[in-house]
This record gives sequence, C-alpha cells and structure tokens, in this order.
Amino acid sequence: MYPAQLRYTTEHEWVRTEADGTAVFGITEFAQDALGDIVYVTMPAAGESLSAGVPCGEVESTKSVSDIFSPLDGVVISRNDNLTTAPETINADPYGAGWLVTMRPSDPGQFAGLLSATEYAAIALKE
Repeated sequence: MYPAQLRYTTEHEWVRTEADGTAVFGITEFAQDALGDIVYVTMPAAGESLSAGVPCGEVESTKSVSDIFSPLDGVVISRNDNLTTAPETINADPYGAGWLVTMRPSDPGQFAGLLSATEYAAIALKE
C-alpha cells in the first residue's frame, strides 16, 4: 500500500527523489482515501519557495478541505496542472499520475529524515 522507495510525512505526503536531484511529492493513498472524492486542488506556482512542514496548497473533497504540506525545503520547479481539470486523478493514482509538485530541495539531506514506508504505515494504522 505504501511504496518502499518513497519517504513520507506525518501529514500524509509522500516524496521521492529523482536522479537529477529533484523531488516529486503528493498525498498518500491513506490521505486520499480519508478525504473521499477529490474535487479541487490548489498547488504552489513554479518558482515559489517552500518550507518543510508548512502548508503550500489545499485538497478539497466532497467531505472536507485539507492542507497540503511541503515535505522538504526548496523551490517549486513545476506542478501537475492536469489536476486542475481532473483532480480525481489523485484518488485513482496518488503515487503516479496524481503527483502534485516537482521541486528542487535546498537541503537534499532532509529526504533521509522523512518516514520510511514501514514507519508511515504504523502511523496511518493508528489514525
């Protein structure tokens, strides 16, 4: 359920690093399931500076609105604009086509400090 190659936050975001040093993040399977049908998403713009643990967007569902938290410090390179017209993609494929943001981390070492899949699963089970 939680891909082992990804890292996770306690706020239910996942992040992966790419070979070029960039990072891609989105919300977890657990988060999208808890939210229900996602109908709208706001994401930071390219060039925007993000701080780890600070809200950088929102996901709105038929149940509620939840903040999206940046998992790392860095600058946004791109966002998944396909979600503007098809936010339900997050429900269908949260770890693939439902990604939210690509960023250039300012401290690549932060990735190692995030939760492993096993650590995240233990947290998700408690909620």
